[in-house]
Amino acid sequence: MVFTKREKIIIAATIAALSLLGLDVYVLTPLLNERAAAEVKRSRLTAEMVQARSLLERRRLLGQKWHRMLADGMKHDPAEAESHLLRSLRNWCAEVGVNLSSLRPERSAEKSTLPEITVDVAGTGSMQGVSRLLFRIETARVPAKVRMLQIGARKDGTDDLSLHLKVSTLYAPAGASPPKQVARGRRPARGEP
Repeated sequence: MVFTKREKIIIAATIAALSLLGLDVYVLTPLLNERAAAEVKRSRLTAEMVQARSLLERRRLLGQKWHRMLADGMKHDPAEAESHLLRSLRNWCAEVGVNLSSLRPERSAEKSTLPEITVDVAGTGSMQGVSRLLFRIETARVPAKVRMLQIGARKDGTDDLSLHLKVSTLYAPAGASPPKQVARGRRPARGEP
């Protein structure tokens, strides 16, 4: 069969168009889809890597804080921890101008690796004194935490406040070590305490 020049051009153009369509369907489109999927996976893995680095940095900082707490303020004896917190609270209140009316310690009966002692504090002072006291408690090297806070005005229109708060401290019974996640730097496996 003999084709004319025009038929040969049409056949060549048809073969070229079908070849381009085949390349698009079987090569180019899957390649672009894979590239898009790889980009999504790359951004997900990058986010996971940033999160992992953040977690490692947090672990390092918390490990340092734990060891500093053990060295500086965390006591091994509950009576010593209670006495240390009471003494610290008295000193802080005297420094910032808050007048104490009562300090009442309460020991927790709950058994845990880091038992807690809570002190019920009541007193009076100015807004500046109360805020400075809270700042001292929150930034202390003693492991102290404000568990409950209640502030009220003794007289309306004056800077004379009544303060009631509960402050807790931890103590590490003899031989206590940091929680396993901090000590080993990993998460516990399923079923592991």
